[in-house]
Amino acid sequence: MMYLILDSAWVSPVHVVPKKGGMTVVRNDKNELIPTRTVTGWQMCIDYRRLNTATRKDHFPLPFMDQMLERLEGQAYYCFLDGYSGYNQITVDLEDQEKTALTCPVGIFAYQRMPFGLCNAPTTFQRCMLAIFSDMMENTMEVFMDDFSVF
Repeated sequence: MMYLILDSAWVSPVHVVPKKGGMTVVRNDKNELIPTRTVTGWQMCIDYRRLNTATRKDHFPLPFMDQMLERLEGQAYYCFLDGYSGYNQITVDLEDQEKTALTCPVGIFAYQRMPFGLCNAPTTFQRCMLAIFSDMMENTMEVFMDDFSVF
């Protein structure tokens, strides 16, 4: 999914941030109850703001979740499916891979598959899903990003 590269004009920094878990209530120094998010681990986030600023935006319309759910009205049976790691199934064009570069303590790496954080990633994924499932859309299934409803 990633490979080591020597350099890129588009290297983006990486930040490791706490993964948010559920909410808990703790007491502070004044013995007051304060709602607090629990940290359940750490996740790597790539700061693609510079690349996203320079990127021409794709204004492909994204569906609204409520529209997808309305299609289920009156259906006797339906199920929801999650497209696990959906973005990572889409290949980044070879000439654009260096633009996905990130830097970390062990080197500079570029993605071969579409990472999270790119401004056009949601619309690219939605367009791809609609192309794949076009013959089934609105008749037997709906696609909302990486979530599918089959009825």
